[in-house]
Amino acid sequence: MKLSSGTNLLKFAKDKKMKEVLAVEIDGKIYDLNHTLDKDSEVKFIDVNTKKGLEILRHSAAHIMAQAVSHIFKDAKFSIGPAIENGFYYDMDLGRTLNEDDLKNIEKEMKKIVSANYPFSRRELKKQEALEYFKNKGDEYKVEIIESIDDDVVSFYTQGDFTDFCRGPHIPSTIYLKNFKLLSVAGAYFRGDEKRPMLQRIYGTAFATKEELDEYLNFLKEVKKRDHRKLGTELELFSIEDEVGAGFVIWHPKGAMLRDIIENFERTEHIKRGYEFVKGPEILRTDLWKQSGHFDHYRENMYFTEIDKQSFGIKPMNCLGHIEVYKSRKRSYKELPKRYFELGVVHRHEKSGVLHGLLRVREFTQDDAHIFCMQKQLNDEIIGVLDFVRDAMEIFGFDYTLEISTRPKNSIGSDEEWNLATNALINALNNTNREYEINEGDGAFYGPKIDVKIKDALGRSWQCATIQCDFTLPERFNLSYIDDNGKEKRPVMIHRVILGSIERFIAVLIENYAGDFPLWLAPVQVRVIPISQKHEEYAENIHNKMIATGIRSELEKRNETLSKKIRLAENDKIPYTVVVGDKEKESNTVSVRKRKQGNMGSFVIDDFISTLKNETSSRR
Repeated sequence: MKLSSGTNLLKFAKDKKMKEVLAVEIDGKIYDLNHTLDKDSEVKFIDVNTKKGLEILRHSAAHIMAQAVSHIFKDAKFSIGPAIENGFYYDMDLGRTLNEDDLKNIEKEMKKIVSANYPFSRRELKKQEALEYFKNKGDEYKVEIIESIDDDVVSFYTQGDFTDFCRGPHIPSTIYLKNFKLLSVAGAYFRGDEKRPMLQRIYGTAFATKEELDEYLNFLKEVKKRDHRKLGTELELFSIEDEVGAGFVIWHPKGAMLRDIIENFERTEHIKRGYEFVKGPEILRTDLWKQSGHFDHYRENMYFTEIDKQSFGIKPMNCLGHIEVYKSRKRSYKELPKRYFELGVVHRHEKSGVLHGLLRVREFTQDDAHIFCMQKQLNDEIIGVLDFVRDAMEIFGFDYTLEISTRPKNSIGSDEEWNLATNALINALNNTNREYEINEGDGAFYGPKIDVKIKDALGRSWQCATIQCDFTLPERFNLSYIDDNGKEKRPVMIHRVILGSIERFIAVLIENYAGDFPLWLAPVQVRVIPISQKHEEYAENIHNKMIATGIRSELEKRNETLSKKIRLAENDKIPYTVVVGDKEKESNTVSVRKRKQGNMGSFVIDDFISTLKNETSSRR
């Protein structure tokens, strides 16, 4: 829309009854709506229902929340308060840990501020003036943040009695924030540094409409119900204990069984596709990590130890062990491609603030493989991995999207090598008509990659599989093969995982299925329940027969009523319950109940076992 010089955009929007407009874009730059044009301009109004509009609304909500906090906690000091996906947060030093009642009080105060209809007003100060302002307030966090920026002039925003350093833009006034909710409190280190003070981080969300807010809050309730940490405890799958150490998982029998099912699936599928199994050590000399570039580019994520006065690195990745297998003897072009697979345990030094159940741990297992091939084989090998990903995701029931992550600033290798590697990935995707997006600058330090983002039952996206193309490590480790002319040539290396971290994938599975696994994945497939003590011998015979045929059966031995035993099996999310009493014992049958469906009637045990086998093999 073309508007003339001198137009006040807020007045224009009100006159035109543009109630959902929050800001404007002029020549690619975003301005507050309360902006007066200094020349004739092409103006694009930003609506609250757009991605950018929601971001502005949520960032303004963070400022309003900080204002509310400043009313309740007079000595509060503030760090940062950005908009994030689906909401906002603000980090602050309040002198104590917040609780649920605090959140309610802060939200109540926010509603007062919203009703007061304070306008957001912008002003600019010289950097030194800005520093003096926050020094006088005693807010050392804002002082440090301002000191770290290069601008000579900084902008401030004020609404009512609250002023904050911010680039903006913001909503015209507080009354525009109608649909919001404070969600939770967490600890967050200042600037993500574990050596700095621990601040209180308050999370909230805001939407354009009440309907959208209610829908999101219902979504969060479902997410909470499915939380893999909660279900992991309830279903006795795993635990993470402080006395053992944060980020280190203890697998209980049912969780270990689930892992074993997935890992056996992995082994079978890799054998089908021509992979050979290898296994490297979990610690390697630090000299090797220096040669690979990990020491210079990844060491903050590594653990190191010393043996016989020599430095060793605990592996964060499996590639070096596989490289050593490849270079153990001369290779001919006739041997290529070589596909080495390992369920490799790795360790990464994650900061305590980012650890989260199974999703972010310090020790995990990757379904890691490295393919050594000739350059002319690259296309077929990358397509082969993409097909493997497709088949695996189909079996587990996930939709997914693809993304190419390109060269990051912190990387090794020549531009030519990176171009070759990136083009190889793009060509494989184009040759198979697969859709993808580009994620600039997020590749591994040694090569670009295809990232696979799977979608769960709630529509959430998770990073799992990845395919990385690498010309650099073969060069650094002087890898070679003899071509058909008897000359030494350099192979190309593909790093890839299909499910990724087994721990992370199990977390996604738990939340996707809400712990209610399909039969083929269920750690316990059947629970056998005797009606009374006199039926225990028959129940044990049934249980043993199923175990002998490979069915994962469990015998109920608790001294409870039948109705409670059945209810316990439902709560434990056991797919099938077998009930046996006098009638079943006399007819040599079992009475079968299916979870969520109820009674299925009587079965001859062999027929029931066949039913289970068929359902398991179909992976339903």
